[in-house]
Amino acid sequence: MSGTLQRVRQAWRSSVAALLIAIAASPALAHKPSDSYLSLQVGADGLSGRWDIALRDLDHAIGLDADGNGEITWGELRQRHQAIAAHALARLAIAADGQACAISAGEQLVDDHSDGAYTVVPLQIDCPVAAPRQLSIDYRLFAELDPQHRGLLRLDVGDVSRSAIFSPQAASQQFELADQGRIAQFLTFVGDGVWHIWIGFDHILFLLSLLLPAVLLWQGGRWQPVDRLRPAAIDVVKIVTAFTAAHSITLSLATLGVVVLPSRWVEAVIAASVVLAALNNVWPLVQRRRWLVAFIFGLIHGFGFASVLADLGLPQASLLLALVGFNVGVELGQLAIVVLFLPLAYWLRGTGFYRRGVLVGGSLLIALLAAAWFAERAFRLELLPF
Repeated sequence: MSGTLQRVRQAWRSSVAALLIAIAASPALAHKPSDSYLSLQVGADGLSGRWDIALRDLDHAIGLDADGNGEITWGELRQRHQAIAAHALARLAIAADGQACAISAGEQLVDDHSDGAYTVVPLQIDCPVAAPRQLSIDYRLFAELDPQHRGLLRLDVGDVSRSAIFSPQAASQQFELADQGRIAQFLTFVGDGVWHIWIGFDHILFLLSLLLPAVLLWQGGRWQPVDRLRPAAIDVVKIVTAFTAAHSITLSLATLGVVVLPSRWVEAVIAASVVLAALNNVWPLVQRRRWLVAFIFGLIHGFGFASVLADLGLPQASLLLALVGFNVGVELGQLAIVVLFLPLAYWLRGTGFYRRGVLVGGSLLIALLAAAWFAERAFRLELLPF
């Protein structure tokens, strides 16, 4: 082995060690992506609800920390209650059977979620229709500030719960209030899982980083194209299966409350996993068993998936159905990515464009982006506009 290659590998190992030490030393400072939790109940007396919004997001949007000391006190929060309600309600619209409902805010409280303190805004909702058959919801909170923000909806109609995810790309949605069967509920959670993986850019980039070398083989100190599709397809199947098995385990454990990890630590490690997987394509230390990397880090990604279901607070009657449906949706979302990726990558595998531009250049860009995410989550920096 040449001295240059030895120095490169030693630098790579040192970088990995430094990054892992930084992860271990700073779990309390990381944060997960911006979410709010909208709960609506449809009962015999009409429509009511509550809206949990992260204080850190509100501070960024309208300012809550009056003295600028980095801490939001109850007094500072109480002084901004009217501003919070006005800001939030201006970005939420509900219609029953096509007729707009009037929404007002009650007295606000504070609650803790897995990623910090949230203000709780009770919602009084007055609809012209006493027993609506359909609800239309338009959700625009923080859309102008954070394109990755999500609104997680829990809609209770009688004893039946369903969920939905709002984002700037899916801001308006309609819900039929007729009694849903179990199959319809299951399909709703499947759709939530598909959508979650498609907007989970860190999960997608981690998976792509592991898949990019699948159509190549490391020989003679460089990446060479594989001769046949079969070994590439087998490698992809191993990677996706390992990732699926791993995150299914931790998704189930976390959603059922068996194992709970701080979401701040989880999100920081997820960003770090993307960095490591991408850099391994440039300086490959793990060449043949990327499925093992997928499994190890997939365990952490599963805790990230679980934060969606856990913070929704679904009732026990819907929890198992939600867990299975959401997990199936995640797998279908991943499968769609693989189906698009593999034929195109195999077709381009012998070109310099793929080996140097896509594999090396793309991996370096992914690593740079994920490193910025890690810095934001681990040290509360604002480096990216998204």
